[in-house]
Amino acid sequence: MKKILVAEDNDSNFILMTYILKRFYAYERAKNGQEAVDLVDNGAYDMVLMDIKMPVMDGLEATKTIRERHPDLPIVALTANAFDSDRQLAMLAGCNDFLSKPVSSDLCIKTIQKYIGE
Repeated sequence: MKKILVAEDNDSNFILMTYILKRFYAYERAKNGQEAVDLVDNGAYDMVLMDIKMPVMDGLEATKTIRERHPDLPIVALTANAFDSDRQLAMLAGCNDFLSKPVSSDLCIKTIQKYIGE
């Protein structure tokens, strides 16, 4: 089963993601950007779903760091910030794609499948 790291500091948002992912994927949680970087460095993940606004290290900085060390790992920004400027910043940081919260189950799964399949 493919494994996804969900970088999300908000408990209710993480619970929503577990409902979307649990039927198709294994997943783990990082509660901040630094934890996401550490987990990716020490684990085998097929993808990262990256919240942008997080404590300790934000998602953009975490994405830049992960991208430098793991250039082929798909990273999808998952954020409540839905402006074009937010999308551009996420893509410049190294994200492969961008989803706005609240994300629909169908769109989330389709986006994941685009990068790592079922």
